[in-house]
Amino acid sequence: MPSRSSVLEAGVRPLLALALLTSLNFLNYIDRYILAGVQPLVQQEFHKNDAQIGFLTTAFFLCYMVASPLTGWIADHYSRRNLIITGAMIWSAATLLTALTHTYTELLIRHIVVGIGEATFVAIAPAYIADLFPQERRGRILSLFYLAIPVGAALGYIIGGQLGTRYGWRSPFYVCAVPGMIIALLLFFLKEPPRGVFDTIAPSPERVKLSRLLKNSAFLTATLGMAMYTFAIGGMSVWMPTYLYRSRGIPLSRATLIFGAIAVATGIAGTAVGGWLGDAWLKRDHRAYYLLSGWSMLACCPFAVLVFFGPAAWMFPSISIALFLLFLNTGPMNTAIVNSVDAKVRAGAVAVNIFIIHLLGDASSPTLIGKIADHSNLATGFIPAFVAIALSALFVFWGARHAPVPDLPSSRAHA
Repeated sequence: MPSRSSVLEAGVRPLLALALLTSLNFLNYIDRYILAGVQPLVQQEFHKNDAQIGFLTTAFFLCYMVASPLTGWIADHYSRRNLIITGAMIWSAATLLTALTHTYTELLIRHIVVGIGEATFVAIAPAYIADLFPQERRGRILSLFYLAIPVGAALGYIIGGQLGTRYGWRSPFYVCAVPGMIIALLLFFLKEPPRGVFDTIAPSPERVKLSRLLKNSAFLTATLGMAMYTFAIGGMSVWMPTYLYRSRGIPLSRATLIFGAIAVATGIAGTAVGGWLGDAWLKRDHRAYYLLSGWSMLACCPFAVLVFFGPAAWMFPSISIALFLLFLNTGPMNTAIVNSVDAKVRAGAVAVNIFIIHLLGDASSPTLIGKIADHSNLATGFIPAFVAIALSALFVFWGARHAPVPDLPSSRAHA
């Protein structure tokens, strides 16, 4: 049976690798969400409407999702570590080039280059991490890795809002560049873990071939559910600081600080609880990751609506509950994607997942919300996000019927 010793014998240090990759993911998300924290300042300098400002994020995701399948395929055939290092160096360098952006077009190009760099990391790291730890711990381990999403995004808002209002909107983008390069250099000390060393799910044509992904119901339903989730949270995260500033009259520095603090607290709590609860539930029900995600998304719907259309006194409590429920499904849903395919095609499958979730998700939602806001108001612009959350729940409930059955120690003990 696969063991931790077989990984250590290969010269791999799982905890060191997890720490470095999580740190890099953390910097990725800080950099990605700084724009949301300085968006009104960028809009004032370049005199662009909401749809044009939203397109900056859309352009990033279009490039990111187009580059991901290629990098994923390469990672399934060549060194994952070297690709991660290359991606980290590209986006770190592009971040430094923010100093040279003096037009809207230059800022757009900067975002496109960053998208290429991130594609060579985000698509590959989960597959790398999956080969470091046993299946029964993956939910918790990947939850640690994905804690970078809420914490990094929240710090992006805070750093953007605080530094941007004091020193200009370009200054916050410099924060992640040098640390990103340092971590990229430290990654040279890592070695490749054996692929699939901890996998116990029986292979099948749908699991071992990228060409059969559309017939892999476990992968497809999880991906569609994640796409709707990404549509909602991607659009709302881009526009929430602007909504608080413009529609609620909260100063930008205070709006980003409050929203960032709520995102950090609920993100840490929701992601950690989701990872632990998913792994615990999996011992009793192989559908656990899908069911947990479905119920958390369904419960989120009424609170998301209350944020924009409920009484003012309920806004921040509703934001807190809605974000907690959204982040609750981060670890389980990403673990479901990783477990739905064989290790030989895992990086490629994650890359295809990234392509689909951003194509159907946040590649369009920031621009769509901006367009609706241009013709109405921001609160109305968020309505498609509420619909997407409900659809996400329906897709993962459907996917629970197709969840793979892992051969866990507890199930072997009762056999």
